[in-house]
Amino acid sequence: MSQFIGTKQQVVETVRELVQKGYLMATGGNISMRIPESDAFAITPSNLDYMVMKPEDVCILDFEQEKLEGKLKASVESGMHAAIYQVRKDVHAIIHTHQVYASALTLIRAPIPALFDEQARFLGRSVEIIPYGPSGTGMLKRKIVRHIRNHHNAYMMQNHGALIFGHDMERAVNNVEILEKCALAYLLAICSERKVSKIPLAVREIAFSKLREDQKKVAAGDFETGGE
Repeated sequence: MSQFIGTKQQVVETVRELVQKGYLMATGGNISMRIPESDAFAITPSNLDYMVMKPEDVCILDFEQEKLEGKLKASVESGMHAAIYQVRKDVHAIIHTHQVYASALTLIRAPIPALFDEQARFLGRSVEIIPYGPSGTGMLKRKIVRHIRNHHNAYMMQNHGALIFGHDMERAVNNVEILEKCALAYLLAICSERKVSKIPLAVREIAFSKLREDQKKVAAGDFETGGE
């Protein structure tokens, strides 16, 4: 039996949960988990329907994208995931979705300002738009690496979808849901053509400072995370 079976099982359980909630569809998007205390991660395979995916289908790669375990081809976005884990030591789970409302905002290049307390606390000061890059390319990976150094936990990729982080998979899933709530609320507010209110700057900064405290603890290994 694989030494990574617990992580692989969690990946499969998570993709099914996200499909049931409408955040993942068919084979679109991908998710991964950092393997604790190693330069490796588990990631969904390429072009396999989530509802038939089994733990043994999940791939284990090192940060150079060399396959350590798995018979199927890993997601075409594996390079993006590897780069994120190398740049952001606080990130232990990555979810890339094509969720509808966040994706809609990417089409009009509308970043989400700090609208709610929980948004600033768990996602960051804002949800920015990462400029377009073709899927699975070095161009997209480089653009993502440049943007994620601001320590936010959610981004929207132009004409593509959403990119969400967490210190563990449960937090990442919760962040997916917070993002979609914010995206829908912001779209409706924009459609009203009235001024959109934001939380006070001081409140945003206090909430974001708490997020940064958590991230520093995770990076230092002083914060409990899920996984093996």
